[in-house]
Amino acid sequence: MKRYSAFRIHRDDRGHHAGIETLTQPEPAAGEVLIRVSHSSVNYKDALAGTGQGKILRTFPLVGGIDAAGRVERSNHPDFQPGDAVIATGWGMSFDHDGGYAEILCVPGDWLLPLPDGLDAASAMILGTAGFTAALAAHRMLTNGQRPELGPILITGASGGVGSMAIALFARLGYEVVAISGKPALHGWLRGLGANRVLDREALAEAKRPLEKAQWGGAIDTVGGDLLAQITRTMAPGGNIAAIGLAGGHELHASVMPFILRGVSLLGCNSVDIPSPLRAELWRHLASDWRPARLETMVTETIDLEGLSEVFARMLAGRTHGRILVRME
Repeated sequence: MKRYSAFRIHRDDRGHHAGIETLTQPEPAAGEVLIRVSHSSVNYKDALAGTGQGKILRTFPLVGGIDAAGRVERSNHPDFQPGDAVIATGWGMSFDHDGGYAEILCVPGDWLLPLPDGLDAASAMILGTAGFTAALAAHRMLTNGQRPELGPILITGASGGVGSMAIALFARLGYEVVAISGKPALHGWLRGLGANRVLDREALAEAKRPLEKAQWGGAIDTVGGDLLAQITRTMAPGGNIAAIGLAGGHELHASVMPFILRGVSLLGCNSVDIPSPLRAELWRHLASDWRPARLETMVTETIDLEGLSEVFARMLAGRTHGRILVRME
């Protein structure tokens, strides 16, 4: 029997524990594809799952990792053949199905996309779920009438995976970008990604009335909670807010006045189960006209499976930034 290494997460009589294990290679069932994984990435959701600090996994034990890229080894799906380069993000990975932190991944073929022209496995995983989520936010905002003339795009949690990707993406699309970050040492790095201005978190603290001076043509919020409520008060008429994260809280204590009197739209972005046609369209954009101009510079660390636990702890403590690439080969 063929064996492979994987980062597996347990919750049992010993409580939560996770680490590298050697597993037996599965046989793909009808409709499934067996992939030799070369790269993955680390997302905030992965850190929550891997440490047990978030209720991410539905079943245990599971292999972690919501992203994977590699080549098909065996296929029982008509759309894929051995040797095809593929990517997988979201769906049930590291939720109710084994994920991408493994040398081998077996998933339904309907979860896969051919690697788009213009990307290799490493660049696809630099983008990963973070880049895909930023692209989904851009798609929703553009579809809802976002345009540069409305004003600058505000991006919170700017040094994180989604935030940094959103900076680079909207800069590529010709928008003025204003980043919010509580890490002064990274302000220069954020400007290098395309931010025109970088503000400290306290910059929004003065907004108290239901409607304040309009400052932002649009916003991508990766934090939630009180910060999101503050942003609603300072949006320009017709502006869109893409809500992505809830690290700052899952409740929203805000007035309806910005939504009624200024026509502001709050757009939720869930990248997990996006239908395949839209998923493919967004990845084509990421591989071409929406691709960040300095994609490779967004990688701040490259690790192997052994490095995951340590990176998870630092990420949840706010001591990482940008994108962390996981290399299996």
